[in-house]
Amino acid sequence: MDEKRVACLYRVSTLMQVEEDDIPMQRKACKEFIEKMPNWKLVKDYCEKGISGYKKKAIDRDKLQEAKEDALNNVFDVLLVFMFDRLGRREDETPFIVEWFDQQGIEVWSVKEGQQRFDSRVDKLLNYIRYWQARGRK
Repeated sequence: MDEKRVACLYRVSTLMQVEEDDIPMQRKACKEFIEKMPNWKLVKDYCEKGISGYKKKAIDRDKLQEAKEDALNNVFDVLLVFMFDRLGRREDETPFIVEWFDQQGIEVWSVKEGQQRFDSRVDKLLNYIRYWQARGRK
């Protein structure tokens, strides 16, 4: 079984979440998830503190752009988040970001929701609906 290199993206959007230090909770959950996957190894963390996944466009999110660059440079095989809305809450771009990672051969997983797949048109629709719904939870 080949080892899968995992990168984790953690994001909190509000000052209260930064002050309550929500990142360690996400990091702990992701590490516990990785430990359950026999061939997964954590190789990199991306941490966004005080970054709104709704107000801030993906192009302006340095850590997300770093993850995309690292994906192109074959740094990791799996992108893991605590929940998919950590990738963003913009229905006009976040579904396409997730699909972009998939097109680069990167598996996109959430601790809470499992793997986001794109095997069918229904998968694509569900991906879009997820971020459309997330936008309402600012």
